[in-house]
Amino acid sequence: MALRRNNEERRGTPSVLLIVGLANPGSEYEGSRHNIGGDAVREVAARRNVNFSLERRQRATTATITTPRGAVTLAIPTTYMNESGAALSPLLKRTSISDLTNLVVAHDELDLEPERLQLKFGGGLAGHNGLRSIALVLGTQEFSRLRIGIGKPERKEMITDWVLKRPTGSRKVALAHDIQRAADALELLIDQGLESAQRTVNGS
Repeated sequence: MALRRNNEERRGTPSVLLIVGLANPGSEYEGSRHNIGGDAVREVAARRNVNFSLERRQRATTATITTPRGAVTLAIPTTYMNESGAALSPLLKRTSISDLTNLVVAHDELDLEPERLQLKFGGGLAGHNGLRSIALVLGTQEFSRLRIGIGKPERKEMITDWVLKRPTGSRKVALAHDIQRAADALELLIDQGLESAQRTVNGS
């Protein structure tokens, strides 16, 4: 789907793909389940030996990977989760991306069990504040997502602690493993494109 945009001058290097990892800023949220999307994107940057730089006007940290298909921009908003959409318009302008198939948002997903991943285009928001903010800014829910399963706690009233507090022990180890698997999926997306990566990621 192409996003209608104004004719303002674009800055930055055009990219074939923009991958946005959702996370809350600040040390108190590091290692939490809610930050798994941002952590997966950071892992991809580390594997590809690229560094993030702070783009204040874009309200994000960004890094660029050079691939045979063209430049791929990695981004992590510097806003809190419920304001993630604030980074999207500047990022899309910088990367010259108008087809939202090529915008991929990596995020935690309560409705998927740990170790489960789903790469898809469009869909609902499932109560995710980061996705809601992005959809509001874009005016559509039709963009690509990597849903990273974190599962649900036993009771609904435990959800806030479940997503925001750091897991410990075996759950911490499992979360680190899921970050690696999500980074694997993002690398497939970068190297093979959405359709091919979907077949592998969603079939596993």
